[in-house]
Amino acid sequence: MSDIGTRTPATPSAPVSVHDLDLPVVPLDARDGTRDETAEIYHSLSAESWIARSQIGFSILHYDDVTAILRDKRWHNAVAKLPELRGITDPAFIDRPPSILAAEGDLHVRLRRLVAKAFSPREADRLRPFMRDVVHDLVDDVAAAGRADVAVDICEPYPIPIICELLGAPREDWQLFSRWAEDVLRIFNGTALDELDVIKQAQLELNDYVREMIARRRSDPREDLITQLIAAEEEGDRLSTEELVSMVNAVIVGGTDTTRNQLGCAVGVFCDHPEQWALLAERPELAPQAVEEVMRYFGAVRGTGRFASEDIVYRDILFPAGTFVFPSLASANFDADVVADEGGVNTFDITREPVKGRTQMTFGSGIHYCLGASLARAELQEALPILARRMPDLAVDGEIEWKPQTVAIFGAEQLPVTFTPSVPRS
Repeated sequence: MSDIGTRTPATPSAPVSVHDLDLPVVPLDARDGTRDETAEIYHSLSAESWIARSQIGFSILHYDDVTAILRDKRWHNAVAKLPELRGITDPAFIDRPPSILAAEGDLHVRLRRLVAKAFSPREADRLRPFMRDVVHDLVDDVAAAGRADVAVDICEPYPIPIICELLGAPREDWQLFSRWAEDVLRIFNGTALDELDVIKQAQLELNDYVREMIARRRSDPREDLITQLIAAEEEGDRLSTEELVSMVNAVIVGGTDTTRNQLGCAVGVFCDHPEQWALLAERPELAPQAVEEVMRYFGAVRGTGRFASEDIVYRDILFPAGTFVFPSLASANFDADVVADEGGVNTFDITREPVKGRTQMTFGSGIHYCLGASLARAELQEALPILARRMPDLAVDGEIEWKPQTVAIFGAEQLPVTFTPSVPRS
């Protein structure tokens, strides 16, 4: 393995700039192939070095380095720089105040502190019975046929009623939420510059809807997330209306497309491992381990971005202020020491226990660790055992159509399957 960037004893000389290093290069077409082809490219790069040069920055490939950079507060979330990266100059995208996804420093600490209780595992657990009902209702619609497009019939609609329940929104508005989430998230795609009108319109509609919900909850508080966020207070500090709008937007957008795509990725993996699907149906108590393994093996969020807020020296290499790095969560998840058993990282095994200190990285790490991780885990833990039990003998029926590699959150567009039919619930 290359020793590029490895630590060396301190010397009086200045550290070498990362821009001057002879590094392996991520091919321009690395994301044009299939998931397996892309994974093979990054696997090969990872075997050569912990860092590689990419089109607009540097890819970080090894688990320890990905974790170190994500936990270093000098590396700021590149979400704030997305318009710049995409060549977007529209003030509507440039001048808006930072959300919790992009906030840094004292502002991020404040926002996270105020909302932490509302996103606790306890709050997610409160919704588990509702999650089970939603999954059963979706399976009921296809159970007798023994055939379904899992991506369209189950994954796409699954998280929206749960988000509606969480926020206290009418369930019939799920289609609006679904469209807004999909369109707003286009800002993360490589095609964002061509879709600004769609993104802006969705954001305006979503903001108006959320402001109306907040106004109603101020006069009519209920047992829902918006009421909790309005009431959130610490040492006399509260969220402003605009901060509330931003936070609810983050919940709707971040809690929708991620969950539906991760569930599709999970079912796709299980289609390739029918013995694991049968095992999950037989032993639903394995759901927590199954979720962690699926997110390690095939995460819907494969990477993230950071930029140096100041000159940073890491591994005796200088990363000048403004340098972009892209920690590869997918590559980190396949580091050899991420699993402890003999099966190795290329084996999919829902019975394995996560290695202490080496949990799957799909939720990220550091101060921007996924705020909705508890909710996402609960949704997946409830859905997968029910699907495994009620859709036995699952098999792909034709071809899985995956989303283009240029999307920020990967998943299946179409996932046609057959399974042994069953009688819908009464």
